[in-house]
Amino acid sequence: MRPALSRLPLFGRGSWPEARRIADVLRTETVGGLLLVGAALVALVWANTPWREAYFALGALQVGPGALHLDLATWAADGLLAIFFFVVGVELKREFVAGDLRDPRRAALPIVAAVGGMTAPAVIFVLVNAGTDAVVGWAVPTATDIAFAVAVLAVLGTHLPTALRLFLLTLAVVDDLLAITIIALFYTDSLDPAALLLALLPPALFGFLVQRRVRAWWVLLPLAALTWFLVHESGVHATVAGVLLGFTVPVRDRTRRDDRVQPGLAEGFEHRIRPLSAGFAVPVFAFFAAGVSLADSGGLASLTERVTVGVVLGLVVGKVVGVLGGTWLTQRFTRARLADGLSWWDVFGVSLLAGIGFTVSLLIGELAFGGGTAAADHATIGVLTASLIAALLAAVVLRVRNAHYRRIAAEEARDDDADGVPDVYQTRPDPDGA
Repeated sequence: MRPALSRLPLFGRGSWPEARRIADVLRTETVGGLLLVGAALVALVWANTPWREAYFALGALQVGPGALHLDLATWAADGLLAIFFFVVGVELKREFVAGDLRDPRRAALPIVAAVGGMTAPAVIFVLVNAGTDAVVGWAVPTATDIAFAVAVLAVLGTHLPTALRLFLLTLAVVDDLLAITIIALFYTDSLDPAALLLALLPPALFGFLVQRRVRAWWVLLPLAALTWFLVHESGVHATVAGVLLGFTVPVRDRTRRDDRVQPGLAEGFEHRIRPLSAGFAVPVFAFFAAGVSLADSGGLASLTERVTVGVVLGLVVGKVVGVLGGTWLTQRFTRARLADGLSWWDVFGVSLLAGIGFTVSLLIGELAFGGGTAAADHATIGVLTASLIAALLAAVVLRVRNAHYRRIAAEEARDDDADGVPDVYQTRPDPDGA
């Protein structure tokens, strides 16, 4: 561990070995995805048992200052998800400064794919719900759950090209950025300009301090909490505070040691905060957001509700049309090309994965329809159903592609003469004797 990063407050050198081991486990993509799914399943089962009233009473339990009017479920959506969006903000800045998004030519395909993958689902949802008040939820099927999607890819993709994972990550990062913009612009009920202006001061000071490598938690955490409070009071969704703070963390450190440029704090902050986000914040949010009583929502008949149908078609069909169509159009009319070794079947598998909405889609559903309403329940059912269908369809396609690449890898590793050199690298004799 780099000395410059070891003094960050969470899971540093001074923490218990057990805590560090747990944190390492929580950083793995598959574990985070499993916790997310597990929390949602527990909520869904509990909400459909005779004890479901206890589940809803738990979510409605008022916690904290009365002036905030926040219950546990709202704290999970407004408070804990700010941690998740902080990690997203750090990832976004790292991609723009030092990642694939730094080079427009390399980023063109996944960026356009992300835009198409958000536009097509929104159009489908509006067409299905045209003429009703439900059109306000047009953004519900636009989001892709990066944690869930990458977890599925990690489980299935033992031999898939690294370029495919990078394509999905870049697409999901752009998707997150657009989703954050949608939340800030379209799901802000009332705006307090004074609070919004004041909300810019704490992150500016936060950024000033981290740029100078200040890592004292007793200085940074109060500034983060103040930022969250002011954004919440401004009328903008409080999770945007996490993104603002994430954008301030430096990706590179220009101070030189031993003639080498040291990495910035972004890597260290993400390394420390990700276990808290993946292991606690996101699963707790999923627990409170995914609990829908099917009996109270109309049972299986809720699957035919226009909101549900719009979300399912948007995520399962719209994502494929948007991602595939955007990628094809970009390659057709520009010089951007798929990475070497990738096929359109690979992009098709990733476009199916993009239909896993989950975290951000559930959040937008709550913002669009309000918690506890029939429309919100139907949106949640649609998100859960679509995410399951998308994951299963993607699993079928990607398992076939993974088997294809496994055969290629096995062929390249063949060494029939047992000389330690794969046959593919050996020079074959010229049949003409030349």
